[in-house]
Amino acid sequence: MPDAVLLLAHGTPDSPDEIPEYLSHVTGGRELPKSVVEEVRHRFTLIGGSPLTPLTLQQGWLLERELGLPVYVGMRNWKPYVADVVRRMRSDGITRAAVICLAPQNSRTSVGLYRRAVFAAAEGAIELKFLDDWADHPLLADAFADRLRTALDRFAQDAGAPPPVLFTAHSVPCRTVLSAPQLDHHTAPELPDPYPVEARLTARLVAERVGLAPEDWFFAFQSQGMSGGPWLGPTVEDTLTALDQQGIRHLIIQPIGFLCDHVEILYDIDIGFREFAAKLGIQLRRPASLNDSRLLTLALADLARRALQQALPSEPPG
Repeated sequence: MPDAVLLLAHGTPDSPDEIPEYLSHVTGGRELPKSVVEEVRHRFTLIGGSPLTPLTLQQGWLLERELGLPVYVGMRNWKPYVADVVRRMRSDGITRAAVICLAPQNSRTSVGLYRRAVFAAAEGAIELKFLDDWADHPLLADAFADRLRTALDRFAQDAGAPPPVLFTAHSVPCRTVLSAPQLDHHTAPELPDPYPVEARLTARLVAERVGLAPEDWFFAFQSQGMSGGPWLGPTVEDTLTALDQQGIRHLIIQPIGFLCDHVEILYDIDIGFREFAAKLGIQLRRPASLNDSRLLTLALADLARRALQQALPSEPPG
């Protein structure tokens, strides 16, 4: 078939020994302090490795079964690399593809790197429809709400009342969300990065679906970088401290920027934030990640179908 779908994800190493090489890809070759590399290795080892790659491949298989079209999976920072996967697509005779970045909230810096990588590898040989902005897709919100509703019901039974919810998304360096200066009167100023707005938008849509009042949910950015420089906040730690001062003792944390389990969920949330909350006297729980969610598969299928329909050439006049 000439049509296909390409799913793009961050990628993760297969073993702790590959952490240094992996981080070099993440930073574009910039050397990180040894302490940072060792801390990443420690976290990776503590959770028994990241399941991101096999889970993303599973999501691709579920989507392929739903669509009846070939679905490829490429990683930006590890195997299977985007360039290698696109090369295989070209060899397979693919001429058009819907490209879906598995980061629903668009950031010019991170999502922009995916875009450049896939278009460079295609070299014009494949007509690409790149989808970089689906934070408000109704089926995405439904998928998160489905997982959250189950957790809310169970926690309410144990705690005696529905707990508030803290939504989170991965932080990014502050420099990536600042407006670029206007260079001259011929150059329009670059708009602010949409990421922080879109992250909160997804959270609001999920909150509405499970019936949370505005005062019953909060938002924070998680997993700020360890290599210095200001990152987007508020942090989860600062938010937990503020909620402790409000007397909150039960809390659900719902990440809305991650579509499957990996280090930022299995370590940062399940170990780091849970231990931090416990020291404050807050019981913290997390809904199951989307992983093989049927609703997520339907969201991706809808995106792919619409993208390929838009890419269809116009019919000649009758």
